[in-house]
Amino acid sequence: MNPSTLIELPLRYKPWRARHLKLVIRDMGGAARQPEGEHLAHLRGAIDWLCRAQDVRDGHTDAGGVAAGWSFEDGWLPGYPETTGYIIETFLAAAPVLGCLELLDRAQRMIDWELSLQADDGAFPGHFGEPGSHPVIFNQGQIMHGLVAGYTQLGRQDCLEAGLRAGHWLVAQQDADGCYRKFEHNGVPHVYNTRAIWALAAMGVVGNEAGFIAAARRNLDWALTQQRASGWFATNAFVPTRHPFTHTIAYAIRGFIEVGVLLSEPRYLQAAEAAARGIMAVQREDGWLAGTYADGWVAHGSYACVTGVAQMALCWLRLAQLTGDERFRSAAQRAIDYVKRTQRLDDEDEVVRGAIPGSAPIWGAYSRFEFPNWAAKFFADALIMDLGDSVVPPVPAAARGRAR
Repeated sequence: MNPSTLIELPLRYKPWRARHLKLVIRDMGGAARQPEGEHLAHLRGAIDWLCRAQDVRDGHTDAGGVAAGWSFEDGWLPGYPETTGYIIETFLAAAPVLGCLELLDRAQRMIDWELSLQADDGAFPGHFGEPGSHPVIFNQGQIMHGLVAGYTQLGRQDCLEAGLRAGHWLVAQQDADGCYRKFEHNGVPHVYNTRAIWALAAMGVVGNEAGFIAAARRNLDWALTQQRASGWFATNAFVPTRHPFTHTIAYAIRGFIEVGVLLSEPRYLQAAEAAARGIMAVQREDGWLAGTYADGWVAHGSYACVTGVAQMALCWLRLAQLTGDERFRSAAQRAIDYVKRTQRLDDEDEVVRGAIPGSAPIWGAYSRFEFPNWAAKFFADALIMDLGDSVVPPVPAAARGRAR
């Protein structure tokens, strides 16, 4: 972006504001140029920022939810049920690593907030839960991840009960072929729902619900029909006319990995590995990945979807654990290092310090001019997993060694 472009930005981004202008000018000098520190320093930065996102009120009245992020357009956003759900897992994982018991209390408050939003039929609201918002399949699954964690890690029976109601709602929306066509973002199917179905499968395992397991298999079997010879997935973008972001590609891969583990299903793991190797082959030496990819892993866009880079680090780390192939670990570490260079740990601005941008440069097409909370979440997960060669979230005990 050259300086003349600034005056062409839509007015809703308010580029004239000092904070916004400073961030744009910094990235004009080259995105991802911050120094790389130790994992723990970057982890503390990301978790501290997520705590601020949970604490912010700024006109909002959420009592435990984590703000969706901060944007040029709206400042701090309202609490986001979808991503608060899976941030519960992150805080539970980070608490012992950072020696911070406060994170356990924060996770409990997130759970309480989520449970207050569930409807009688088991559905959770989509978007920010504002009046008139409708449930969304993907969002439902991400909230269920938090309920699985609340039950398996904190022993909360109310999480199991709510999770079972949520799972029955998910199963009821599924078409006979395993695809979801109702309650979908933009009204179209998405392969990346595999990450939601991961939560359904986990709840099926811990809650002994065979119907959940069968529905999970149906969805992933449908998703397999969308995989191309290159390993890339069709029907995986937010809208059909566009290429999928690295973000949704990683969502799909992680879903295949973890459902494959839960159900001891080699076909799902093989699909994940094919996609993960395909995108690994086009990763730059500095860890950068393009914002979107077409079939054959043809890159589109000159920006990085930083969120997706962090997520791919998670996928590669998980596959390194499962396959023993250290090339996956090396790719993950390059990705982590890249994300580190987008995080400012010493910035005096509390909005910026510790945050992870949606894109690099910040005006890239994914979460443009935003610091989304899920970017910080996935980066924190990757750091925790790499530090201890652990799994975030841990595989439920009921699934370990489970036979098909």
